[in-house]
Amino acid sequence: MDKPVRRVMIAGGGNIGLRLAEALERNYIVKIIEYNKRRCEVLSGQLGGALVLQGDVTDESLLESENVDEMDVFIAVTNDDENNIMSCLLAKRMGARRVIALINRRSYVDLLQAGQIDIAISPAQATIGTLLAHVRRGDVTQVHALRRGAAEALEAVVHGDAASGPLVGRKIEDIDLPKGTTIAAIVRGEAVIMAHHDTVIQAEDHVIIFVTNKKMVPKVEKLFQVSVGFI
Repeated sequence: MDKPVRRVMIAGGGNIGLRLAEALERNYIVKIIEYNKRRCEVLSGQLGGALVLQGDVTDESLLESENVDEMDVFIAVTNDDENNIMSCLLAKRMGARRVIALINRRSYVDLLQAGQIDIAISPAQATIGTLLAHVRRGDVTQVHALRRGAAEALEAVVHGDAASGPLVGRKIEDIDLPKGTTIAAIVRGEAVIMAHHDTVIQAEDHVIIFVTNKKMVPKVEKLFQVSVGFI
């Protein structure tokens, strides 16, 4: 069964944390943890739906009391790499479904990508842009470089129908994905769905894909092409 994202916990109430909370609070249950009391007051004044908590993002008792085990996504975006790493590791161990850490040191990103942290992002490393233009009614809209450019994270839009393409109406486990390619999540309207083997792809889904070998990207593009006869 697909399980949409409903609960998000953000560690760090700086500019990035604030912008994330503002973007998410209308559609998700959001908690944001910030250590500085004055900054908490600022956050409370600017956020309407998110719950602002004062405390240490690596405080296990705080995470437990705020039910981190019920979080669909835990995102650490403080200005301290170690705090982001430790809070994500704690959150994952305590039961959070998916953890994401913002990390500035590239060496840390490479070390953590294959570990317990689901996604480690370096703002200094990531490049965001349009991949090609559009692939015949199959859009690959964004590409992020990971692991010093050796891997890619793609966002692609599914078009067509079951007869015109290889994705619509199929379970992820039945899709012939290129080697080293993983479907991580699906954005369907306002819902973010963590991908499972029995998740069924629908038309107009935005699919988030991780490709460990960027040489496989052309094969991933082909998955989003539809037949010439599709109108």
